[in-house]
Formats: sequence, C-alpha cells, structure tokens
Amino acid sequence: MDGVVAAGHPLTAQAGADVLRAGGNAVDAALAAMLTSFVAEPLLTGLGAGGYMLVAAPGGADVLLDFFVAAPSEGERAPLVPVDVSFGDAVQVFNVGAASCGVYGSPAGVHAAHARYGTFPLAELAAPAVALARAGVEVNAQQGYLFEILSPITEHTSESRALFMPDGRPRAIGEVHRDPVLADAIEQLAAEGPAPFYEGEHAAAVVDWVGARGGTLTRADLAAYTAMPREPVRVAYRGREVLTNPPPSAGGTLLAYALALLEREHAAPDAVALARVMELAQSERTPAFLEGLAEPGFLGSFMASRLGSTTHISVMDEAGWACAVTCTNGEGSGIVVPGTGIHVNNMMGEQDLSPLGYFTHPPGRRLPSMMAPTIVLAGGRPELVLGSAGSNRIRSALLQVIVNVIDHGMDARAAVEAPRLHWEDGSVFCEPGLDEAALEAAGYTLARFRERNLFFGGCQAAERDAAGALSGGGDPRRGGAVVVTRQ
Repeated sequence: MDGVVAAGHPLTAQAGADVLRAGGNAVDAALAAMLTSFVAEPLLTGLGAGGYMLVAAPGGADVLLDFFVAAPSEGERAPLVPVDVSFGDAVQVFNVGAASCGVYGSPAGVHAAHARYGTFPLAELAAPAVALARAGVEVNAQQGYLFEILSPITEHTSESRALFMPDGRPRAIGEVHRDPVLADAIEQLAAEGPAPFYEGEHAAAVVDWVGARGGTLTRADLAAYTAMPREPVRVAYRGREVLTNPPPSAGGTLLAYALALLEREHAAPDAVALARVMELAQSERTPAFLEGLAEPGFLGSFMASRLGSTTHISVMDEAGWACAVTCTNGEGSGIVVPGTGIHVNNMMGEQDLSPLGYFTHPPGRRLPSMMAPTIVLAGGRPELVLGSAGSNRIRSALLQVIVNVIDHGMDARAAVEAPRLHWEDGSVFCEPGLDEAALEAAGYTLARFRERNLFFGGCQAAERDAAGALSGGGDPRRGGAVVVTRQ
C-alpha cells in the first residue's frame, strides 16, 4: 500500500513502512513502528511508558486512544531523586527513583489499538522489534547523544547501569545495544495480550520491585488500568479542521486555544505573533485549568469563555487512514525491573506534569500531559499528521509546524526543519535563524541556542499535498526519518 511513515529513528520508520508495503493499514504500521521504537529509542519509550494514539479513519470515525500514565496509590514514599540534564545551552532538572514511577500504559495501548484497528496479527507486527532487540541496534548519533545526556539517570541503579551502561559509561556511537529480555516481553505481549503486565507475573514483579525501593505503585493500580477511547479536540484553522488530544491531557487543549487565537488574524503569523500566543496559552495553565481538565464538558466551556514526551510516529496511507502516536517514558526512573523488560517511567517526578506540586494528582487520574498527537483535515481528508516529543515544548513545536505548512506554504520537511522558538517563564528560547530583533523590539528577553537542539522537541510529520502526493518531515533534532512507500 502507498503510504508514508515519519518517526524518530530510521529503523522505527522502516518497520512501519514494511507493514504498509505488505498491505497493512496506517494503524498496523504505527503499531509495528511503536514496538520497534521501544528497541531503537530505548531511553525515550518502552513497555513502562504511556502515550496517546489519534486515528482518523475513512468515513470520519476519529478516535483518540488514551494510554497515558496514571497516578499511583498514595502512601509513604521515598524522596524523589533530582538529577540535572544538560541540553548544552539549557539545563533541566528531572526527578527519578521509585517514587517517580506512575502506572504505565504502553502494553494496554498496544493491545487496545490492535483490537480496534489491526488487520495483521500482532505477532507479525511485533516481529521486527523482537528480532532487533535480540540482534541489537547500532547506536546512531542522536541516540548516542541521548545516552550521554541521560547518563545521570541511567547510572541511578545497578540494573539500569547493567542495561544501558554495561561498560561503566554511556553507550557510544557505533556500539550495539541489545535487550533480549525486552524481546521476550514484547513477544509475550503479542501472544498473551496485556494481562501479564497488569495482573500477572510482570505486574507482580514491578509492584514488588518498585515498592521495595520506596514507590507506591500497587497491584490494584495496575489491575484497574485500561486504555480509554476519547473524542478528539476539534478546532477550525484556515479552512481546515484540526484534531488533537482532548482533556484530561493539557497539551491538545492549549494547542487548540493557540490556533484559535491565530485564526482571528488574517496575516500569516510571524515570530512575535507566535511568541504572543504561546505566552497567552501558557498563562491559561492555572490551578483552575488543571483541576478542570478532569471535569466533563471542560473543553467547551474553556474555549467558549476565551474565544466567544518522548517519541512520535506519524503515518498516512492511500486508503485515507491516518495515525499519530506519541509515547514517552519521561526520561525513565532508572528503575529497571529484572526479568520484565520494563524500565518504569518517571512521570510522578516530572515538573511539567505537576505544576501544582508533586503527588497532588489523586490515584488513578491520568496526568495532564503536554503530548498532543494531531491530524489536520482538509475537506474531511487527512492533510497533515504530526506530533512531537519535548515535554513543555511540544505544543510550541506543533503550533509552528502547522503554521509553517498552512500559513507559510512549506512542505512537511521544511516545516519541521525550520528554526523554532518557545516562550516560557518570561523568556523566548530561540534557535538561530529567527527574527531576533523583532522579538527584542516587542519586549521579549531571549535565551539563544547556538544551533538546532532537541530541547525544542522532535516533531515527526506526514503530509498529503493537494495532488495526493505523500511526503514527510523527520525532525533532525531527534534523528527523525521518513519512509515513503509506493507499490
């Protein structure tokens, strides 16, 4: 089948493209790519992660499948362990350790997506990931950079060091990373479904291991977890309809709000206009906003009253299916549970997910992620499929790529590679190539980066142009790759 896959690693994109060539649909391809990303991008995603999948099906049955991380039970817990991660021109503090572990969703998400949309046996879709995990994946430049900057996390426990730093240092470019235990776990997920990870032996092992080290994840937390279908956010923009992640996620709502603000203006947004709407969107992320996300009908009332991380895979096929799936392990907790293939997420220690303070989310609540898999429809047909990694920078990356394509007429590749900015805490972080003089004249304080940096996200985009030709943009900030299939 003709199609296009954009993903964060060449092997991830290739796994999806091979499924399209064999006749699978966009969701089949996305699942094969997602499972492969667990192996090829092991510090960003995995079985201990969570995420979202947005599917636009022919005929308009659009669904957002929520399998993001949920808050675990309350109780006495060990302190969070802060670590500094340097992006070169910026340093960000992340918290790891057992107390940072939330209820993972990836196994449930894979199973639910396959049950709803899959046309190939899950074992076939998982086979490339299984083979790669056993044979090993050569570390490329982007993954080597991640192994280096995230080494303060991977050296946190002896189990993490054994998996990610077996020679006592981060994996280097050209070395091979193998994980046969993960291969067995993916194979078991394909054969038995998610039960072993939520009620069976893997669930028990994770709970016991995390609990013994001061976490509060319980058997009841895992047993109660399910992937949840939701109605996507819908917002009009320049004659299109944009679908993105609804509440209780925060990112999609704030992205839709920013687009709606820009829709009021007739001119194509410049850097100053983008900074202004980013600032306005961030100002709405108040305690009342965060509390309201869990309430029925919040999206409509929020928009009406004002308008009156991580890996990503984007797939489109010739039959009209589109699939955007974003997954994240945060940066990982450093807690690798022996025999399970699971490096547990550190979502409870993510400041971006807990702006009101750590451990303020009630047990079972999905955390208010910035992740926002997005599909732009033109005449009811998918025109652009995109999503990004990048924590709090996700929505700014997506906003700029959408504006670049729709307002500035760029193709997906140029739109993804163009320089980016991000407003946060009174400053505009910016890559070289933007109109810095105009931003300063508008009163913004600039935090300049010397070159493109993964700090600004990793947006992977697939596009269908007016003539029906398929193309894509793989973000060079995250080692992105695009494969176009043609029969």
